[in-house]
Amino acid sequence: MAALVAAVALIAVVGASYVSLTVSAVAVVVLILVAAIGWPHLLGVPARKSQSAAIALSALAATAAAYFSPSGAALTWLPVAVALGVGAIFLIQLLRGTGQSHRLESTLGASSGVLLIALGAGWVAAENLGVNAGSSGVTLVTGISVLIAIATALLPWPDRMVGPLGVVLAALAGPLCALIFTDVEGLAAAIIGAVCGAVVMAGRRLVISRETPLNPAAVLAVGVAPILGIGSLAYFLERLLLS
Repeated sequence: MAALVAAVALIAVVGASYVSLTVSAVAVVVLILVAAIGWPHLLGVPARKSQSAAIALSALAATAAAYFSPSGAALTWLPVAVALGVGAIFLIQLLRGTGQSHRLESTLGASSGVLLIALGAGWVAAENLGVNAGSSGVTLVTGISVLIAIATALLPWPDRMVGPLGVVLAALAGPLCALIFTDVEGLAAAIIGAVCGAVVMAGRRLVISRETPLNPAAVLAVGVAPILGIGSLAYFLERLLLS
């Protein structure tokens, strides 16, 4: 189910990028809200509503900044938004008072959620780059690579086999997609595919390492969050390799 959620989220992001920047931003906002609501359920911690609000608001602020900022500075405000979100998480724990249960888990886990989900602003920032102007070619290459990695993650094999295989297949899918559908350079597509594949494999490890079952909100979060996290990675790789 988590893999299915991740695939749907990925298709939504890539498909929206071919419509307009505004539609892409709307798709990212919806995914942010889904992930922010489910993240505390994934952690199994108290104060879920307040922590979800802190996570969502910081990620939405980063996305809004990416939407309105120039392409070269689209993620300039991302560290500020993350810092404010983490500060809000600490404040929530202080207001809960001493002696409350799962304070350390809540602080560390929710802070990681702030960072991971706010990285989704990178999908909007990437659409502002010249390499995606008019075609969203790099976004398509990224999406195909991630989709191959997700399919590989479904194999019922040990991590030591599936992990490297997923990274390799994603790295191969990138150049193949670039050759057939876009004019993106093959080496850059391979690097982007490998990095994105590694993120998906890390998400797979997170899911299978849990001993307790996930409720529906947690499944949505664990499926959507890695897709959001890939957004900023793709943005920085595009700037580094192709801009």
